[in-house]
Amino acid sequence: MCRVFVGADPQLWESQTRSIRMDGMVTSVRLENMFWTVLEEIAARDEMNVPQLLHQLYNESIDEGHDMGNFTSFLRVCCLRFIDLALKDTSRDRAVQPPARTVLLRPIEKTTRPN
Repeated sequence: MCRVFVGADPQLWESQTRSIRMDGMVTSVRLENMFWTVLEEIAARDEMNVPQLLHQLYNESIDEGHDMGNFTSFLRVCCLRFIDLALKDTSRDRAVQPPARTVLLRPIEKTTRPN
């Protein structure tokens, strides 16, 4: 079973920092590439780009009274909840329905080494 995880492309856990503008302020978010890919899929599903999605998630969370002291952790949890919903397929509401293809459900591409 561990081969599924250990055999993953190392680029998936490499971090990337992106700058986004929210409410006139520029902030940086550093996440592993795998999380950026999931956020891109969520944004595309809702016909947004990633900065728009992050801005909306931030504002809606603040409106709910959440403490956004660690926005990056909040984004990781959002990605995991999205994947969890996709795997459980428990919701009928389009607002939380993942697309037919989800990043973790794609087969892992294997590369072969020449002998």
